[in-house]
Amino acid sequence: MPNSKRMKTSRSKANLWIGIDFCAWLRLLVRNRFGVSLAKVPLAMLITLVAMLNTCLRWFEQFWYGSAVRKMEIRDDPLFVIGHWRTGTTMLHELLSLDSRNRCPSTYESLSPNHFLLTERLAHRFAQSILPRTRPFDNMRMSFDRPQEDEAALCLRGQPSPFLTVAFPGRPMQDPQYVTLEGLSPRQLAAWKTRLLWFLRLLLFKRSGRLVLKSPQHTCRLPVLNEMFPKAKFIYLVRDPFTLYPSTVHFWKTMYETYGLQPFDVNAVGEHVLSNFQQMHERLEATRGQVDDDRFYELRYEDLIDDPVGQMELIYDVLDLGDFQSVRPAVEKYAERSRRYRTNRYELDAGSRAAVARRWAAYIRKYGYEKHPLPDLPEVR
Repeated sequence: MPNSKRMKTSRSKANLWIGIDFCAWLRLLVRNRFGVSLAKVPLAMLITLVAMLNTCLRWFEQFWYGSAVRKMEIRDDPLFVIGHWRTGTTMLHELLSLDSRNRCPSTYESLSPNHFLLTERLAHRFAQSILPRTRPFDNMRMSFDRPQEDEAALCLRGQPSPFLTVAFPGRPMQDPQYVTLEGLSPRQLAAWKTRLLWFLRLLLFKRSGRLVLKSPQHTCRLPVLNEMFPKAKFIYLVRDPFTLYPSTVHFWKTMYETYGLQPFDVNAVGEHVLSNFQQMHERLEATRGQVDDDRFYELRYEDLIDDPVGQMELIYDVLDLGDFQSVRPAVEKYAERSRRYRTNRYELDAGSRAAVARRWAAYIRKYGYEKHPLPDLPEVR
Protein backbone atom coordinates (compact mmCIF):
# COMPACT_ATOMS: atom_id res chain seq x y z
CA MET A 1 0.00 0.00 0.00
CA PRO A 2 1.39 3.49 -0.83
CA ASN A 3 2.88 5.52 1.98
CA SER A 4 0.19 8.16 1.53
CA LYS A 5 -2.43 5.65 2.63
CA ARG A 6 -2.75 4.43 6.15
CA MET A 7 -4.80 1.78 7.86
CA LYS A 8 -3.99 0.07 11.11
CA THR A 9 -5.75 -2.47 13.22
CA SER A 10 -7.60 -0.90 16.09
CA ARG A 11 -5.56 -0.54 19.22
CA SER A 12 -8.69 -0.45 21.32
CA LYS A 13 -10.59 -3.43 22.66
CA ALA A 14 -13.81 -1.42 22.21
CA ASN A 15 -14.97 0.37 19.10
CA LEU A 16 -16.63 3.76 18.99
CA TRP A 17 -19.37 2.66 16.61
CA ILE A 18 -20.63 -0.21 18.76
CA GLY A 19 -23.12 2.23 20.33
CA ILE A 20 -24.73 3.41 17.10
CA ASP A 21 -28.41 3.15 16.22
CA PHE A 22 -29.15 0.72 13.37
CA CYS A 23 -30.88 3.27 11.12
CA ALA A 24 -28.01 5.71 11.59
CA TRP A 25 -25.50 2.94 10.84
CA LEU A 26 -27.34 1.89 7.69
CA ARG A 27 -27.50 5.48 6.43
CA LEU A 28 -23.77 5.86 7.08
CA LEU A 29 -22.96 2.70 5.13
CA VAL A 30 -25.18 3.62 2.19
CA ARG A 31 -23.86 7.17 1.97
CA ASN A 32 -20.30 5.86 1.87
CA ARG A 33 -21.13 3.10 -0.62
CA PHE A 34 -20.35 0.37 1.90
CA GLY A 35 -16.67 1.29 1.51
CA VAL A 36 -15.44 -0.89 4.36
CA SER A 37 -11.98 -2.33 3.83
CA LEU A 38 -11.72 -6.13 3.70
CA ALA A 39 -9.87 -6.28 7.03
CA LYS A 40 -12.68 -4.35 8.71
CA VAL A 41 -15.60 -6.40 7.35
CA PRO A 42 -15.87 -8.62 10.48
CA LEU A 43 -15.97 -5.49 12.65
CA ALA A 44 -18.63 -3.94 10.41
CA MET A 45 -20.72 -7.08 10.71
CA LEU A 46 -20.42 -6.98 14.49
CA ILE A 47 -21.40 -3.32 14.56
CA THR A 48 -24.45 -4.16 12.41
CA LEU A 49 -25.61 -6.83 14.83
CA VAL A 50 -25.04 -4.68 17.91
CA ALA A 51 -26.71 -1.70 16.20
CA MET A 52 -29.87 -3.79 15.81
CA LEU A 53 -29.76 -4.53 19.52
CA ASN A 54 -29.17 -0.85 20.29
CA THR A 55 -32.29 0.10 18.35
CA CYS A 56 -34.41 -2.52 20.09
CA LEU A 57 -33.18 -1.32 23.46
CA ARG A 58 -33.86 2.26 22.43
CA TRP A 59 -37.47 1.40 21.63
CA PHE A 60 -37.86 -0.33 24.96
CA GLU A 61 -36.27 2.57 26.84
CA GLN A 62 -38.57 4.96 25.02
CA PHE A 63 -41.59 2.85 26.01
CA TRP A 64 -40.47 2.54 29.64
CA TYR A 65 -39.15 6.03 30.36
CA GLY A 66 -40.33 8.20 27.46
CA SER A 67 -43.28 9.82 29.18
CA ALA A 68 -41.25 10.76 32.25
CA VAL A 69 -38.31 12.04 30.20
CA ARG A 70 -40.59 14.30 28.14
CA LYS A 71 -41.71 16.00 31.36
CA MET A 72 -38.17 16.86 32.40
CA GLU A 73 -37.43 20.57 32.46
CA ILE A 74 -34.01 22.07 31.79
CA ARG A 75 -34.29 24.72 34.48
CA ASP A 76 -30.74 26.04 34.27
CA ASP A 77 -29.07 26.77 30.96
CA PRO A 78 -25.89 24.75 30.40
CA LEU A 79 -22.27 25.70 30.76
CA PHE A 80 -20.44 25.01 27.49
CA VAL A 81 -16.72 24.22 27.27
CA ILE A 82 -15.63 25.13 23.74
CA GLY A 83 -12.40 25.47 21.79
CA HIS A 84 -10.49 23.55 19.13
CA TRP A 85 -9.46 19.95 19.71
CA ARG A 86 -6.32 19.61 21.86
CA THR A 87 -6.72 22.96 23.63
CA GLY A 88 -7.41 21.45 27.05
CA THR A 89 -11.19 21.12 26.82
CA THR A 90 -11.15 17.58 28.22
CA MET A 91 -9.02 18.58 31.18
CA LEU A 92 -11.34 21.48 32.01
CA HIS A 93 -14.40 19.26 31.55
CA GLU A 94 -12.96 16.79 34.02
CA LEU A 95 -12.15 19.54 36.51
CA LEU A 96 -15.72 20.85 36.29
CA SER A 97 -17.08 17.33 36.73
CA LEU A 98 -15.50 17.22 40.20
CA ASP A 99 -18.28 19.53 41.40
CA SER A 100 -21.26 17.39 42.38
CA ARG A 101 -23.54 20.30 41.47
CA ASN A 102 -22.52 19.88 37.83
CA ARG A 103 -24.00 17.30 35.46
CA CYS A 104 -21.59 16.19 32.75
CA PRO A 105 -22.41 13.41 30.26
CA SER A 106 -20.35 10.37 31.17
CA THR A 107 -18.43 8.29 28.67
CA TYR A 108 -20.94 5.46 29.00
CA GLU A 109 -23.88 7.81 28.48
CA SER A 110 -22.26 9.37 25.41
CA LEU A 111 -21.15 6.07 23.84
CA SER A 112 -24.37 4.20 24.70
CA PRO A 113 -26.85 7.05 24.24
CA ASN A 114 -29.64 4.87 22.89
CA HIS A 115 -30.21 2.88 26.06
CA PHE A 116 -28.02 3.97 28.99
CA LEU A 117 -31.02 4.41 31.30
CA LEU A 118 -31.78 0.72 30.86
CA THR A 119 -28.36 -0.85 30.64
CA GLU A 120 -25.73 1.12 32.50
CA ARG A 121 -26.06 -0.63 35.84
CA LEU A 122 -26.06 -4.07 34.24
CA ALA A 123 -23.45 -3.48 31.55
CA HIS A 124 -21.07 -1.15 33.37
CA ARG A 125 -18.78 -3.81 34.80
CA PHE A 126 -18.47 -5.72 31.53
CA ALA A 127 -18.14 -2.56 29.42
CA GLN A 128 -15.38 -1.21 31.64
CA SER A 129 -13.36 -4.37 31.12
CA ILE A 130 -13.20 -3.80 27.34
CA LEU A 131 -12.39 -0.09 27.54
CA PRO A 132 -8.67 0.71 27.09
CA ARG A 133 -7.01 2.20 30.17
CA THR A 134 -5.81 5.25 28.22
CA ARG A 135 -7.02 7.15 25.18
CA PRO A 136 -5.45 5.92 21.93
CA PHE A 137 -4.09 9.34 20.94
CA ASP A 138 -2.49 10.31 24.28
CA ASN A 139 -1.82 8.93 27.74
CA MET A 140 -4.91 10.24 29.46
CA ARG A 141 -6.87 7.72 31.51
CA MET A 142 -10.21 6.44 30.28
CA SER A 143 -13.20 5.35 32.29
CA PHE A 144 -16.90 5.10 31.58
CA ASP A 145 -17.47 7.42 34.54
CA ARG A 146 -15.37 10.25 33.12
CA PRO A 147 -17.07 13.10 31.23
CA GLN A 148 -17.42 12.87 27.47
CA GLU A 149 -18.49 14.97 24.46
CA ASP A 150 -22.18 15.22 23.68
CA GLU A 151 -21.40 15.29 19.92
CA ALA A 152 -20.62 11.56 20.06
CA ALA A 153 -23.95 10.85 21.70
CA LEU A 154 -25.89 12.82 19.13
CA CYS A 155 -24.35 11.12 16.09
CA LEU A 156 -24.72 7.65 17.65
CA ARG A 157 -28.41 8.44 18.12
CA GLY A 158 -28.72 9.29 14.44
CA GLN A 159 -27.95 12.99 14.26
CA PRO A 160 -25.95 14.00 11.15
CA SER A 161 -22.53 15.18 12.29
CA PRO A 162 -19.05 15.85 10.87
CA PHE A 163 -17.81 13.52 13.61
CA LEU A 164 -19.04 10.61 11.46
CA THR A 165 -16.06 11.28 9.17
CA VAL A 166 -14.01 9.21 11.63
CA ALA A 167 -15.78 6.07 10.38
CA PHE A 168 -14.92 6.69 6.72
CA PRO A 169 -11.85 8.93 6.72
CA GLY A 170 -11.06 8.14 3.10
CA ARG A 171 -14.26 9.88 1.97
CA PRO A 172 -15.11 13.63 1.99
CA MET A 173 -16.19 15.14 5.30
CA GLN A 174 -19.57 13.90 6.46
CA ASP A 175 -22.34 16.48 6.95
CA PRO A 176 -20.17 19.61 6.64
CA GLN A 177 -23.25 21.84 6.94
CA TYR A 178 -23.59 20.70 10.56
CA VAL A 179 -20.28 22.30 11.55
CA THR A 180 -21.94 25.70 11.93
CA LEU A 181 -25.60 24.65 11.50
CA GLU A 182 -25.86 27.41 8.90
CA GLY A 183 -27.60 26.53 5.68
CA LEU A 184 -29.79 23.87 7.29
CA SER A 185 -33.45 23.82 6.39
CA PRO A 186 -35.85 24.81 9.20
CA ARG A 187 -36.79 21.15 9.53
CA GLN A 188 -33.16 20.00 9.80
CA LEU A 189 -32.34 22.66 12.39
CA ALA A 190 -35.44 21.82 14.42
CA ALA A 191 -34.46 18.15 14.36
CA TRP A 192 -30.94 18.97 15.61
CA LYS A 193 -32.36 21.02 18.48
CA THR A 194 -34.87 18.30 19.36
CA ARG A 195 -32.21 15.58 19.50
CA LEU A 196 -29.92 17.70 21.66
CA LEU A 197 -32.72 18.57 24.08
CA TRP A 198 -33.83 14.93 24.30
CA PHE A 199 -30.33 13.80 25.22
CA LEU A 200 -30.10 16.53 27.86
CA ARG A 201 -33.44 15.46 29.33
CA LEU A 202 -32.22 11.87 29.47
CA LEU A 203 -29.20 13.05 31.44
CA LEU A 204 -31.27 15.10 33.87
CA PHE A 205 -33.81 12.32 34.32
CA LYS A 206 -30.99 10.09 35.52
CA ARG A 207 -29.39 12.76 37.73
CA SER A 208 -30.13 16.43 38.13
CA GLY A 209 -27.56 19.21 38.15
CA ARG A 210 -26.15 22.08 36.14
CA LEU A 211 -25.39 20.70 32.69
CA VAL A 212 -21.77 21.07 31.62
CA LEU A 213 -21.28 20.19 27.95
CA LYS A 214 -18.01 19.95 26.03
CA SER A 215 -17.64 19.74 22.27
CA PRO A 216 -15.22 21.49 19.93
CA GLN A 217 -18.02 21.53 17.32
CA HIS A 218 -20.06 23.86 19.54
CA THR A 219 -17.41 26.55 19.03
CA CYS A 220 -18.98 27.18 15.62
CA ARG A 221 -22.58 27.10 16.89
CA LEU A 222 -22.81 30.07 19.24
CA PRO A 223 -25.84 31.69 17.54
CA VAL A 224 -27.96 28.55 17.78
CA LEU A 225 -26.84 27.64 21.30
CA ASN A 226 -27.36 31.21 22.50
CA GLU A 227 -30.85 31.25 21.00
CA MET A 228 -31.73 27.92 22.64
CA PHE A 229 -30.18 28.82 25.99
CA PRO A 230 -30.22 32.62 26.49
CA LYS A 231 -28.48 32.36 29.87
CA ALA A 232 -25.89 29.74 28.89
CA LYS A 233 -22.27 30.37 29.81
CA PHE A 234 -19.23 29.58 27.70
CA ILE A 235 -15.58 28.88 28.49
CA TYR A 236 -13.38 29.16 25.41
CA LEU A 237 -9.89 27.64 25.49
CA VAL A 238 -6.97 28.72 23.33
CA ARG A 239 -3.50 27.25 22.93
CA ASP A 240 -0.16 27.95 21.27
CA PRO A 241 -0.93 27.04 17.63
CA PHE A 242 2.59 25.82 16.90
CA THR A 243 2.03 23.09 19.47
CA LEU A 244 -1.67 22.70 18.76
CA TYR A 245 -1.18 21.88 15.08
CA PRO A 246 1.03 18.75 15.38
CA SER A 247 -0.99 17.55 18.37
CA THR A 248 -4.23 17.80 16.38
CA VAL A 249 -2.72 16.09 13.34
CA HIS A 250 -1.64 13.23 15.59
CA PHE A 251 -5.10 13.16 17.17
CA TRP A 252 -6.96 12.75 13.88
CA LYS A 253 -4.51 10.22 12.45
CA THR A 254 -4.89 8.09 15.55
CA MET A 255 -8.69 8.41 15.55
CA TYR A 256 -8.84 7.36 11.89
CA GLU A 257 -6.47 4.44 12.46
CA THR A 258 -8.30 3.27 15.55
CA TYR A 259 -11.95 3.80 14.63
CA GLY A 260 -11.90 4.18 10.84
CA LEU A 261 -13.26 1.43 8.61
CA GLN A 262 -11.14 2.19 5.55
CA PRO A 263 -7.72 3.55 4.57
CA PHE A 264 -7.16 7.29 4.50
CA ASP A 265 -4.74 9.74 2.95
CA VAL A 266 -2.23 10.66 5.64
CA ASN A 267 -1.04 13.66 3.68
CA ALA A 268 -4.54 15.16 3.65
CA VAL A 269 -4.82 15.32 7.44
CA GLY A 270 -2.59 18.36 7.82
CA GLU A 271 -4.64 20.40 5.34
CA HIS A 272 -7.83 19.30 7.09
CA VAL A 273 -6.50 20.61 10.42
CA LEU A 274 -5.33 23.89 8.91
CA SER A 275 -8.63 24.65 7.17
CA ASN A 276 -10.87 23.41 9.97
CA PHE A 277 -9.07 25.48 12.60
CA GLN A 278 -9.23 28.57 10.39
CA GLN A 279 -12.97 28.10 9.87
CA MET A 280 -13.52 27.64 13.59
CA HIS A 281 -11.61 30.79 14.55
CA GLU A 282 -13.29 32.93 11.89
CA ARG A 283 -16.72 31.65 12.87
CA LEU A 284 -16.12 32.35 16.55
CA GLU A 285 -14.86 35.86 15.81
CA ALA A 286 -17.94 36.56 13.67
CA THR A 287 -20.44 35.36 16.30
CA ARG A 288 -18.70 36.01 19.64
CA GLY A 289 -20.53 39.33 20.06
CA GLN A 290 -23.89 37.57 20.31
CA VAL A 291 -22.99 36.33 23.79
CA ASP A 292 -22.86 38.81 26.67
CA ASP A 293 -19.38 39.37 28.12
CA ASP A 294 -20.44 38.20 31.59
CA ARG A 295 -21.32 34.79 30.09
CA PHE A 296 -18.16 34.25 28.07
CA TYR A 297 -14.73 33.46 29.53
CA GLU A 298 -11.49 33.01 27.59
CA LEU A 299 -8.87 30.70 29.07
CA ARG A 300 -5.35 30.02 27.87
CA TYR A 301 -4.28 26.40 27.96
CA GLU A 302 -0.90 27.42 29.32
CA ASP A 303 -2.53 29.18 32.30
CA LEU A 304 -4.75 26.18 33.03
CA ILE A 305 -1.77 23.81 33.05
CA ASP A 306 0.36 26.16 35.13
CA ASP A 307 -2.26 26.77 37.85
CA PRO A 308 -5.40 24.57 37.60
CA VAL A 309 -6.65 25.49 41.07
CA GLY A 310 -6.22 29.23 40.60
CA GLN A 311 -7.82 29.21 37.15
CA MET A 312 -10.77 27.16 38.37
CA GLU A 313 -11.33 29.57 41.25
CA LEU A 314 -11.23 32.47 38.80
CA ILE A 315 -13.73 30.76 36.50
CA TYR A 316 -16.13 30.20 39.37
CA ASP A 317 -15.84 33.83 40.37
CA VAL A 318 -16.15 35.42 36.92
CA LEU A 319 -19.00 33.20 35.71
CA ASP A 320 -20.73 33.07 39.10
CA LEU A 321 -20.75 29.28 39.31
CA GLY A 322 -21.22 29.15 43.07
CA ASP A 323 -18.96 28.51 46.03
CA PHE A 324 -15.58 27.16 44.92
CA GLN A 325 -14.29 26.20 48.35
CA SER A 326 -16.46 23.09 48.53
CA VAL A 327 -14.80 21.70 45.39
CA ARG A 328 -11.29 23.03 46.02
CA PRO A 329 -9.95 19.83 47.72
CA ALA A 330 -10.99 17.69 44.75
CA VAL A 331 -9.46 20.15 42.28
CA GLU A 332 -6.21 20.25 44.25
CA LYS A 333 -6.06 16.46 44.26
CA TYR A 334 -6.66 16.37 40.50
CA ALA A 335 -3.98 19.00 39.93
CA GLU A 336 -1.45 17.02 41.94
CA ARG A 337 -2.23 13.86 40.03
CA SER A 338 -1.94 15.72 36.71
CA ARG A 339 1.66 16.66 37.44
CA ARG A 340 2.58 13.00 37.00
CA TYR A 341 0.87 12.81 33.61
CA ARG A 342 3.18 11.44 30.86
CA THR A 343 2.99 13.66 27.81
CA ASN A 344 3.45 13.30 24.07
CA ARG A 345 6.08 15.45 22.38
CA TYR A 346 6.03 16.70 18.80
CA GLU A 347 8.44 18.38 16.42
CA LEU A 348 7.11 20.82 13.84
CA ASP A 349 8.96 20.92 10.52
CA ALA A 350 9.75 24.23 8.84
CA GLY A 351 7.11 23.83 6.13
CA SER A 352 4.32 23.12 8.61
CA ARG A 353 5.47 25.97 10.86
CA ALA A 354 5.31 28.37 7.92
CA ALA A 355 1.83 27.14 6.97
CA VAL A 356 0.56 27.58 10.53
CA ALA A 357 2.08 31.07 10.78
CA ARG A 358 0.46 32.08 7.49
CA ARG A 359 -2.95 30.42 7.76
CA TRP A 360 -3.52 31.06 11.46
CA ALA A 361 -1.98 34.54 11.60
CA ALA A 362 -5.14 36.21 12.93
CA TYR A 363 -5.37 33.77 15.85
CA ILE A 364 -1.65 34.07 16.58
CA ARG A 365 -1.84 37.86 16.76
CA LYS A 366 -5.07 37.95 18.76
CA TYR A 367 -3.83 35.68 21.53
CA GLY A 368 -0.20 36.76 21.55
CA TYR A 369 1.43 33.57 20.29
CA GLU A 370 4.01 35.25 18.07
CA LYS A 371 6.89 33.92 20.14
CA HIS A 372 8.31 30.41 19.78
CA PRO A 373 6.25 27.94 21.87
CA LEU A 374 7.62 26.97 25.24
CA PRO A 375 9.15 23.48 24.87
CA ASP A 376 8.41 22.22 28.36
CA LEU A 377 4.63 22.66 28.37
CA PRO A 378 2.79 19.39 29.03
CA GLU A 379 0.72 17.86 26.28
CA VAL A 380 -2.96 18.76 26.23
CA ARG A 381 -5.79 16.74 27.75
